[in-house]
Amino acid sequence: MNPQVDKSENPQSSTICSAPRYQQDFPIEWEGDHYVSRREMVKFLTLGSLLLAVANWVTAFAKRWIRRDSSAVQLLGPATSLEANGSMLFRYPTADSPCIAIRTPQGALVAYSQVCTHLSCAVVYDKAGNRIECPCHRGAFDVENGTPIAGPPTRPLAKVAIEQRGDKIYATGMEV
Repeated sequence: MNPQVDKSENPQSSTICSAPRYQQDFPIEWEGDHYVSRREMVKFLTLGSLLLAVANWVTAFAKRWIRRDSSAVQLLGPATSLEANGSMLFRYPTADSPCIAIRTPQGALVAYSQVCTHLSCAVVYDKAGNRIECPCHRGAFDVENGTPIAGPPTRPLAKVAIEQRGDKIYATGMEV
């Protein structure tokens, strides 16, 4: 007399080769889970490359789209405070932007950003050499146009437009 045992009523009577209960409840094919098709990978790489290219173009041309209002006129001081072959420090267009105004030996009035284009050191005017120098790496810039003439800098200094109106000197904008 061998009574028939119903396997659904007695969970201990299951066979050894059957899968555990959690795998029966959640059947996941682990081998196929991490598989990425060639088409999906090419699509991912194409969209990622497109996104990076668009981000580069946006950052490159953002300067043209976003214009800072540099048209504010700022009084720098009386013209007598800047004698021939002399310099004067000021901040323009913001309080965080150091600049230098120079009256050349010929009497011309020029102004530039005081931030060196190599590693952002403060530049100073050299009266003896009639040039703008960066003391950090011995870079030098031409007083007339701000272009580099010696040392590691490769880009010119940012030029500030200044005017002399009567006996006063004004900063009127940044030249691009």
